[in-house]
Amino acid sequence: AVVDLQKGDPEIKSAWKTIYDISMNANNEVYRRLNILEIIERGESFYQNMMEKVVVELKERDLLEQDDGRLILWPGGGVDTPLTIEKTGGGFTYDTSDLTALNQRIVDEKADWIFYVVGSEQGHHFRQIIAAGIKCGFIESTRHRVEHISFGMVLGEDGKKLKSRSGESIRLLELLDEGMARSLEKLKEKQRDKELTKEEMRLAQEATAYGGIKYADLSHNRTRDYVFSFDRMLDDKGNTAIYLLYAYTRIKGIARNAKISDCAIRAAAEANEISLDHPSEWKLAKALCRLPEILLKLQNDLLSHS
Repeated sequence: AVVDLQKGDPEIKSAWKTIYDISMNANNEVYRRLNILEIIERGESFYQNMMEKVVVELKERDLLEQDDGRLILWPGGGVDTPLTIEKTGGGFTYDTSDLTALNQRIVDEKADWIFYVVGSEQGHHFRQIIAAGIKCGFIESTRHRVEHISFGMVLGEDGKKLKSRSGESIRLLELLDEGMARSLEKLKEKQRDKELTKEEMRLAQEATAYGGIKYADLSHNRTRDYVFSFDRMLDDKGNTAIYLLYAYTRIKGIARNAKISDCAIRAAAEANEISLDHPSEWKLAKALCRLPEILLKLQNDLLSHS
């Protein structure tokens, strides 16, 4: 069916389009809820015609060899397993589309940095793709930075891969829904529903649920597996998004009660010398001064937790 789809069979393509629409509707709902804007879709089908041209080019450059009816490419660069560029009997593979996508991003999109944010179990595949990109001349080491940004598995509190109540792999939308439900419970425990309007409660739910999920993910070493806990995520003490949100809310509340605007605070900071008298003030000031250093480190190792 894959070969027929790649050849443009109308019936197979119609079935594929139905699956595609269902998938994109689910993806777009995730993007909407997490406020992810300006996504440029580049699915595998986008590269279909380009794959044919890349395969022809690789053949003309004698970079492919026959292996039991299939066409393979040896990446080199210390990678000792080949990519399958064309299957026996025709048809392309993920190797073909990934190599084609790499070429398109560099040649057409003029990309200087390309990061593949994919689970660590795909590490070998991306070592193959990057090595092949260098061999084929797509990647120039002095101009391009191409890396696999791997991440470990998210585990449940039982230490096993995070799953839904029915035992299936949990979808992100289900995780967001569960986060919203638990966030509402926490807000009601603190009787916020008696202080806030319905719309304010919804916004507070989203801020704590979505913020908590993002922070829980980004505050761990992405290369390692970590245990995801809603209770810990929604804790208002310790290294959590909720603690930071509450601290920020308290600070804004003090300014609001004192009838001091953000503009007035900025003007006062610029006009007055800041005096650091208490050891905790010095500690905070030193931490803030490290921000440029941390940003440079993040740019180099792409480890958001450090």
